[in-house]
Amino acid sequence: MTLLHQFLEATAARVPDKTALRAGPDELSFAGLDAAARRLAAGLERRGIRRGDRVAIFLDNGLESVIALFSCLKLGAVFIPVNPLTKREKLAYMLNNARAAALITHPLLIDTAREALHGNRSVGTVVVTDPRLPANGDSRFQTWDQTLCSQELTPPPTIDQDLASIVYTSGSTGDPKGVMLTHLNMVTAAESVSGYLGLREDDVILCALPLAFDYGLYQVLMAARVGATVVIEKSFAFPFKVLEVMTSARVTVFPGVPTMFALLMSVRTLADFELSALRLITNTAAALSERQIRDLRALFPQATLYSMYGLTECKRVTYLPPEELDARPTSVGRGMPNQEVWLVDDLGHRLPNGCTGELVIRGSHVMRGYWENPEATAERLRPGPYPGELVLYSGDLFRTDADGFLYFVARKDDIIKSRGEKISPREVENVLHALDGVLDAAVVGVPDDLLGEAVKAFVVLRAGMHYSEREVIRHCIGSLENFMAPKYVEFVAELPKTDTGKVSKRSLRLR
Repeated sequence: MTLLHQFLEATAARVPDKTALRAGPDELSFAGLDAAARRLAAGLERRGIRRGDRVAIFLDNGLESVIALFSCLKLGAVFIPVNPLTKREKLAYMLNNARAAALITHPLLIDTAREALHGNRSVGTVVVTDPRLPANGDSRFQTWDQTLCSQELTPPPTIDQDLASIVYTSGSTGDPKGVMLTHLNMVTAAESVSGYLGLREDDVILCALPLAFDYGLYQVLMAARVGATVVIEKSFAFPFKVLEVMTSARVTVFPGVPTMFALLMSVRTLADFELSALRLITNTAAALSERQIRDLRALFPQATLYSMYGLTECKRVTYLPPEELDARPTSVGRGMPNQEVWLVDDLGHRLPNGCTGELVIRGSHVMRGYWENPEATAERLRPGPYPGELVLYSGDLFRTDADGFLYFVARKDDIIKSRGEKISPREVENVLHALDGVLDAAVVGVPDDLLGEAVKAFVVLRAGMHYSEREVIRHCIGSLENFMAPKYVEFVAELPKTDTGKVSKRSLRLR
């Protein structure tokens, strides 16, 4: 049996002095990270936090956020990563829904935290990462330094079926759902992904992804497993700054999402940065277009590119072996090690290769369910091939080619129904990305009295480029059936994003 925090403990014992984390001018060795997590865990234990209690981590990317999550694991508690952009109402919902026992935050977020705690009865401890916490008469609040404790930690009897984390979905339709992940779920995913990527102890991984997003979170977990160094950035909002960090740190692994890569490729002086150490580029959250893949490979010919697909409910599902990129550039590959995937029709029947259907995932990385939401759980976790087991219905439509490689079609809810035909937004978006000067694009269906739904495209152009709506539509008609071409084109400065960096189709439909 392996528990998630044992990745860190084993690596700290093996290479104690090796750098585990860098964040700006600050660094922590693996031994230092392990010791800091142990001291925070002991302090939380002294405050009454026990095995199974939920602890919300409401922090920006930084050393403290990593220390906090490992401290929860050492204590047998369940960490809830919360994006620092989360507003008061959503934070209050999470704290109340999970009945969190503690909240860890920092001064810039303390006002939001205080407002979210109004009426909350479960949170008994609030740790603030500032030695100058203003007195407010609330005994729940204390500083990070006040919490740290050198007393011996009582090892909890944690097993791999215990919850390690609850990760709340973005909640684009209704209240967010808490995805329950056990130690077994997360260990399985981390081992499988780090294995097929070939992560190594000498790797330096850039993490500009939110640690509250499972893609960012697993960079830390996988690095702890193999002994790699993680260079943490708060975001990719300032690509020049991140590129400078990548150059000075000799980054070897760059995990990103399409919006980050679009920003990267818009940097005119990219060639001035020394990035020859880069050996791996990974993408998930949304599929890269064929043009984006071609551009990335041209910019970084020495780096291996992995196109992947996953979802919070099981972390990762597929990856495309890099040697298949030329033959199948728009595929997200096949299932990763230690899992099984297949497609089903609307009646739940398995489909052969060459069909389109909903992706189903079977494996020990599949979530336990949604926290105290049996209706939503029953919708996604359904009986599998063997009596008593449950498998995950993804809610995503894919097609397979003759060899079983998967191609993302759409979220089931995003399929556009126009003139009696079903249209994949992704197929139209791929054609838009092929137009020179298009930096980003998204397609949605909008109500239309005649068509039922009309195709509307939102397009972000590179600086200095200009197209008319008619020119874009004519380009699409040249590559698509007429009914698939956009009826409307709107040029925008940027596309709205969810907390995890995905394009918010819901926001576009409401424009």
